[in-house]
Amino acid sequence: MKRAWLLLLVACMAHADDRRSGRDTMSSALRALQADDAQHPAQLAVALGRELWGQGARSCASCHGEPQTLRGAATRYPAFDEGLLDLPGRIQRCRVRHQQQPAWAPEAEPLLALTALVSQQSRGLPLAPPRGPELDRAAAQGQRLYSTRIGALNLSCTQCHDERAGLRLGGSLIPQGHVDDYPVFRLEWQSLGSLQRRLRGCFSGVRAQVPAWDGEALMALQVYLSRRSAGLVMQPPGVRP
Repeated sequence: MKRAWLLLLVACMAHADDRRSGRDTMSSALRALQADDAQHPAQLAVALGRELWGQGARSCASCHGEPQTLRGAATRYPAFDEGLLDLPGRIQRCRVRHQQQPAWAPEAEPLLALTALVSQQSRGLPLAPPRGPELDRAAAQGQRLYSTRIGALNLSCTQCHDERAGLRLGGSLIPQGHVDDYPVFRLEWQSLGSLQRRLRGCFSGVRAQVPAWDGEALMALQVYLSRRSAGLVMQPPGVRP
């Protein structure tokens, strides 16, 4: 029995060691671009985020002080607080409740800028998604969605990011689908974007009905993906092809 447990532990450790961040599967040029803030295309958004941080009578700075005080915050999303929230959702809630301003549209430039600024404070820290009954239920739903074939192409997330990870699709290496560097600047978009935007793009790519922003399906997938990526070291904002 003891030997069986030892073998199981070794197998689990080997599986964990097989996980690779999407940045590790990029070309050397893109890895260098992400590592160099002087050249990183998302640093313009981070700079905008710093400007927004101190603006207004009820600014982010008036509650939190310097952005560095939120080091580690981005590692703990999605979270549950009167419903499921990702980091952009938390920023939106602060804007509406505490700053008494109207919510931004999904993927609005200032929302992404503040998300990038807050996320960047957690560089070098491992993803540490929280637990709880509501999050556990969402993770289970997200796992089912992840493994379910959908759309006209009849494909599931797992067929690409588990079974075919490391192979090529359209000249690009298929990543394992981890979420340690979001938000990311995708060269395909020529802009910064959230994880929700990426997931919606996947639904569209397999010709399935695209879920609503902040909807149940997207939130459940985010909870599952954060747990699937737990422990990976964050380096946001990312750069991707």
